[in-house]
Amino acid sequence: MTQFDLNQSETKPTITFLGIGLMGKPMASRLLQAGYQVTAWNRTRSKADELTPLGAKVEAQVADAVRNADIVITMLEAGPIVAQVIDAALPGLRKGALLIDMSSTRQSEAQDAHATLAKHGVRFIDAPVSGGVVGAQAGSLAIMAGGSAEDFAEAASVLTVMGRPTLVGPAGCGQIAKLCNQLIVGGTLNIVAEALLLAQAGGADPTAVRAAIRGGFAESRILEVHGQRMLERNFMPGGQVKSQFKDLENVLIAAANAGLRLPVTELVTENYQSILQQSPQADQSAVLLALEQTNPGQRLGTIKDQLPS
Repeated sequence: MTQFDLNQSETKPTITFLGIGLMGKPMASRLLQAGYQVTAWNRTRSKADELTPLGAKVEAQVADAVRNADIVITMLEAGPIVAQVIDAALPGLRKGALLIDMSSTRQSEAQDAHATLAKHGVRFIDAPVSGGVVGAQAGSLAIMAGGSAEDFAEAASVLTVMGRPTLVGPAGCGQIAKLCNQLIVGGTLNIVAEALLLAQAGGADPTAVRAAIRGGFAESRILEVHGQRMLERNFMPGGQVKSQFKDLENVLIAAANAGLRLPVTELVTENYQSILQQSPQADQSAVLLALEQTNPGQRLGTIKDQLPS
């Protein structure tokens, strides 16, 4: 390593990554591969231990994990868990540290986290992501950040290792941007399901119809990826029904707080709720099953459903 490389490595912030799950593991792995010093913590320690071959240090307690961190990144299941982990981290967080929550939570939960941390002299950015596990592995996540311009500038080089960060407003606005993303995703999934079932019910080949309309104004990543999933009836999870439902519920809460009614989102949320009990871990494209339930006797194709056990 040259002296220039040594100097570069010395300027890298030390990072603690809390939450080594489906998304957190590839995200933390990319940081390690980029030369960052990373301490990992996960409620189930064995998941964090999987990062040790890449050079991660693993701690059993949250407060110990964050003690020497310049930047703390959280990637957790939901807002209440983020709040619990932040509370556990507070005794170890040093003043001036920057906590970046990349989980998907409610805007109010992000704002509460910001207020709690500010009382202890800790800075905060909410930076939820879109792109799934594939995006996390490739470092191509869309990262929607809410916080101050100064904190975002400091975090940008770290976030860029994991994807494409964009500052969208003050603390809490990252979550609003993520909800806008999930609203579009959830709504489009429903429309793609309706289009494919209509094609078949009208006597056309739905596979050929999908191919025919691709490249026109109806083209989208969802038509490409999830349209194919629906045709193959492959509902093994990427993004899950339960996560999409949670996000859509949060969209409606945010809309109510802003004095808005979103009637299409209400219908989309009801569709996900109708399959929540039977297929909570299925891929979000399983909203096709909800559509088929409301149209007895109609089923897209003849292939057997692939569903998580």
